[in-house]
Amino acid sequence: MPSTTTRTALTVLGTVGAVGAGAAAWGIGIERYLFTVRFHEVPVLPAGAKPLRVLHLSDAHMAPWQHRKQEWIARLAEFQPDLIVNTGDNMGHFDGLRGLRRAYDPLRGVPGVFVHGSNDHAAPSPRNPFLYFTGPSKVKHAAEPLDTDALDDYLARELGWLDLNNRVGSLDAGGLRIAAFGVSDAHRHWDRLEALPEPLAALRDGQTFDLSIGVTHAPYRRVLDDFVGLGADAIFGGHTHGGQVRVPGFGALVANCDIPLRQARGLSAWEHDGHSVPLNVSAGLGHSIYAPVRFACRPEASLLTLVPRA
Repeated sequence: MPSTTTRTALTVLGTVGAVGAGAAAWGIGIERYLFTVRFHEVPVLPAGAKPLRVLHLSDAHMAPWQHRKQEWIARLAEFQPDLIVNTGDNMGHFDGLRGLRRAYDPLRGVPGVFVHGSNDHAAPSPRNPFLYFTGPSKVKHAAEPLDTDALDDYLARELGWLDLNNRVGSLDAGGLRIAAFGVSDAHRHWDRLEALPEPLAALRDGQTFDLSIGVTHAPYRRVLDDFVGLGADAIFGGHTHGGQVRVPGFGALVANCDIPLRQARGLSAWEHDGHSVPLNVSAGLGHSIYAPVRFACRPEASLLTLVPRA
């Protein structure tokens, strides 16, 4: 007959196993479908400006069979946003564009901007999730290439969104004149920050803008610091998935970049060189098809209402 110590140990192991199995079942079978909208009010506009509704979308990682996600994203048009900010990783499958069309078509005609994540160029591949605890993930060169040109044609030509991959541009939204700049995926070192200052200075020469925004997929410190230096009034990022698996009461365990873990999801302030700029990091709408789980980190879109500064 087992001793009391043995029975206690078996009971503890059984309880831990049951809790782990329950958490896995919740994260895989339920929470990854519990899409939510996070609402924020951000005072960054000049006095007297009309509020601007910004819909921040990120990390859809779309596969064609993900109909629940497609239908939920499509319904976001009901919020009647003035501006769309898309921070990349739209594709999660070589045929992901088919699903993106169902999701994004209702937003057609709304002014927007976009940048790339790595999964706008290459399909996801299987990897050991425990490697994320050793630091930002490494590049896998054998990944299946995606049709980035077709994706960009859809986002830029059909939806009318501005391509900010290592570029600068301007647009009108909600009655405001907006200067926008961005970089391609800093996680893959595709960012070219040195390409931004000169065209941005030329854009601003002789023009007045109500708002300047910086847009990146991966919110690495070097990018955020430069965006502050370039005069961003607000910064948008994605990539982190908010940790994807979070510990209640603690938060994200990993961010897959060098941003502080406490800023891996949601609205915060990025401090640099004596300046403080609102930073919104989206936890994203999806996940890799090879890691279909979310725990204490629901898939999300952000609706930020930009209002005049106090």
